[in-house]
Amino acid sequence: MLALIRGAGDLASGIALRLYRSGIGIVMTDLERPMSIRRTVAFSDAILRGTMTVEDVTAKCAENVQQAREFLAQGTIPVLADPECRCREELKPDVLVDAILAKKNLGTKITDAPVVIGVGPGFIAGEDCHAVIETMRGHTLGRAIYRGSALPNTNIPGLIGGFAGERVLRAPADGTFVSTRKIRDLVKAGDTVGYVAGEPMKATVAGVLRGLIADGAAVQKGLKCGDVDPRAEVSYCDTVSDKASAIGGGVLEAVLHLSGVLREQ
Repeated sequence: MLALIRGAGDLASGIALRLYRSGIGIVMTDLERPMSIRRTVAFSDAILRGTMTVEDVTAKCAENVQQAREFLAQGTIPVLADPECRCREELKPDVLVDAILAKKNLGTKITDAPVVIGVGPGFIAGEDCHAVIETMRGHTLGRAIYRGSALPNTNIPGLIGGFAGERVLRAPADGTFVSTRKIRDLVKAGDTVGYVAGEPMKATVAGVLRGLIADGAAVQKGLKCGDVDPRAEVSYCDTVSDKASAIGGGVLEAVLHLSGVLREQ
């Protein structure tokens, strides 16, 4: 079985790990210049670095579908710089997972693959996909929804270590991001972690810098560019989050359930 995952950020990578470890072949796509924040656990960094290992699984940047197939044969996850997911036509995956997390559907259709799964709000199971996976922290996180939609986006980050929106670092201006700190660094409230157009982006809580957008990224004022984990556990920077694992479990359930259901129809 082959699953094509649109998006290769930290949540998409959590999904990829769950599927890969269950014996499912994985191909991922992302932007030519990925905008992932939790880059130490995002396969999207393979596009920038050539290769990326998350936990015990390695991904490589593939230049085309032929090379992606070669990487698959080697047991490696190929990542293509293909934001439009044009590779779908050649790959003909058994499963397509839209894990872009755009809070809206950017073009995924229920006919894109035998099994199509949308992650988060913006999808309607039974209309533009076969299942939707809940991404909102709380009682229903990771639940596979086979009819209807996920909860609407609130724009309020989940509570971690007693903090929600305060732990998110946002661009202070439009421009190019230049970092002064790196992921895994311990920071205090008020510490500068980078600059945009000469304006400092400062931490507002103390903890470990768990996520930081790549140097040189073009950002707009207010865009999420970093994440401080107030629990200050540095090891958490190198493992997928509880949220990513829960969502990955929901996707795995939907893949196995729908593959069986659709075969019987």
